Parts: sequence; C-alpha cells; structure tokens
Amino acid sequence: MESIFHEKQEGSLCAQHCLNNLLQGEYFSPVELSSIAHQLDEEERMRMAEGGVTSEDYRTF
Repeated sequence: MESIFHEKQEGSLCAQHCLNNLLQGEYFSPVELSSIAHQLDEEERMRMAEGGVTSEDYRTF
C-alpha cells in the first residue's frame, strides 16, 4: 500500500496545506501562492478597467 501524504498546517496557510494534501505532494509554497494571488489581482484590475476607470466598482477596488 502506498503512503498517504499529509502536510500538517502551520500558521494561517490553509489553502497551501489543502492543495498540497489534495495533490498528495509538496506542490505549492507560500511564496508561489502569493505570486499567483498577485497575478490574479492584476488580471482582475485590468478586467475591471475595461468597464471604465471612473466607475464606482473600479474606484472601490
């Protein structure tokens, strides 16, 4: 029988540990997930700007 990967949670890194346990390996680090989050934030900002940078939604973003 193969062993089951289990990464104990440290700090407030729930998403990292959840993903790594689901994928059964050390696939994501806090730095990598932070980088992905910043990329998604930038993508969201660009998409929102397509609707106009003077809109209320964009200004509160």
